[in-house]
This record gives sequence, structure tokens and C-alpha cells, in this order.
Amino acid sequence: MNNNKVMKALTKAEMEVMNVLWDVSQALTVHEIVAQYPEPQPAYTTVGTFLKILEAKGYVEHHRKDVTGRTFYYSPMLTREKYTTQVLNDVKTTLFGNSAKRFCSFLIQNEDLSNEDLQEILHLIEN
Repeated sequence: MNNNKVMKALTKAEMEVMNVLWDVSQALTVHEIVAQYPEPQPAYTTVGTFLKILEAKGYVEHHRKDVTGRTFYYSPMLTREKYTTQVLNDVKTTLFGNSAKRFCSFLIQNEDLSNEDLQEILHLIEN
């Protein structure tokens, strides 16, 4: 995946499919992805549609296990961490004028952090 490519944002439903693929850490068929959902599970065709959209957006790729196989196996083309970094960088840039200080300040001021959380944050900053 091109590191400079701006990725299209994921919808909530697309994110659910990606979370299944990231959590399992191996290529899965549509049936295997559906099986990872809690009840009520989405329809096979629904998940298949989301996979086609994710592939068009450049988030997943498919392959066959063998040349004669008819079943597609889907795997993510980027890690959860890379996607998270991309999304947070976009938020920092668009909402906080690319200022990490303003971004962190906003999070700290708008979260209900315990003293333990604050101490851990201070420790991270100091190191």
C-alpha cells in the first residue's frame, strides 16, 4: 500500500469487517468472517458487499488458496495501528491545525481521567 495515498474513511459497518480481519490475523472467507460476528449475524451477501467496497478502497485484498479453488480469502492490506495513525493524523490536521499540543490538550480536558491515568500520561511524556 502506498504510504502517501489518502485512504477513504471507513463506515461503521466497514470498520466491523476490518476489526474481524485484524482480530483474527489471517485470511478469511466470507463465511468465516460472518461466523466471527455475534448474533444476529449479518447476511453473507452483506459482508460480501462490504468486502468488495473495502477492496475498492484499498483496505483488503483477496486471493485463492490454490489455483483451482473457487473460494476467495480476504486479508487486510494495512494494520489496525497504521489505520489508527492515519485517522488520528487526519483529525489532528483538520480539527486542531496540525497541532499535537492542541490535540492532546483537548483529549485530556474532555476525558474523565483518573489520577492513575494522569500519572501514566505524565510518565509517558517524561520518557
